[in-house]
Amino acid sequence: MSESQHGCGGGGGGCGCKSSAAVAESAPAHQADQGHHGHHGHSAGFEDGLPQSSTSIEALMAEDAAIGVASVNGVPLHGVGESPDPEALRQRAYSELLRQAAQRKGLLAVGDLPALDGVLSEEASLAIEALLAQELRLPEPDAAACQRYFDAHPARFSVGEQVLARHILFAVTPGVDVDALRKRAEQSLVALRCSTDDGGAAFAAAAASQSNCPSSAQGGNLGWLSRADCAPEFGAALFAQDEANAHVGVLPRLISSRFGFHIVWVMERQPGQPQRFDQVHSAIAQTLRQQTYVTALRQYLNSLAGEAHWVGLSLDESTSPLVQ
Repeated sequence: MSESQHGCGGGGGGCGCKSSAAVAESAPAHQADQGHHGHHGHSAGFEDGLPQSSTSIEALMAEDAAIGVASVNGVPLHGVGESPDPEALRQRAYSELLRQAAQRKGLLAVGDLPALDGVLSEEASLAIEALLAQELRLPEPDAAACQRYFDAHPARFSVGEQVLARHILFAVTPGVDVDALRKRAEQSLVALRCSTDDGGAAFAAAAASQSNCPSSAQGGNLGWLSRADCAPEFGAALFAQDEANAHVGVLPRLISSRFGFHIVWVMERQPGQPQRFDQVHSAIAQTLRQQTYVTALRQYLNSLAGEAHWVGLSLDESTSPLVQ
């Protein structure tokens, strides 16, 4: 690994080199609708863990709406005067739906009460795990499904691929206008792709004057990188998934990472060595299990939302069956 890689790598300098991966959320995201009063389906509200009547829920919803508090089944999701961002509010709502479902199934004591900060009790978290293990019926991927996945994604199962790359980082920092920053990065990308300079002088000059990464002092040079050297979102974009994406030259699109927007010039690629199916069969099966779990969880959350009453937010609702 080159010295420039260490200068802007795992320490968070911004080249997209390895750091802690962001936690992926499984719950579906949809636009918030602060004026929506929810789907009026089956009664599912709780008072001290016990079901309320539909009339009681309606009264609580009206009260919550009057004071500007979002709620699910009459249970407030935040305090008066607080304004959680829409995505955080949805996550709280889905967690609360699962908590209530665990109580209905007898997996959680009726005395477990929700917190206005959205943090579940340890007992509620364990009960939700038990609930999902009970409710989500997940088919085991067979050998044929694993083989199809392997055949469709051959480049994902090679090892040792490396790229020699340079980059220009437009860092997202607190208070920055992200849209304006993206437009500035895109303008620079277009200019570099239209440049007739094959020697890299234009790219090096742009890196020196525009990049927020320490590698700017070396013309944006990151040296030779493997996928393991990169943050997941940077590596996924930098390393080819198939022949069509195995670019050499300035990549045609910005790479977005936790650090900001990157213009990347791939100067050279060294292909990896393909692995046999039997070497990666277990890893493929785990990938397919995870994909099935995420799909089933999303469907289960949507089905809970379809039976719930809410105010002050928007949830997806569905009556479709879970993955069989």
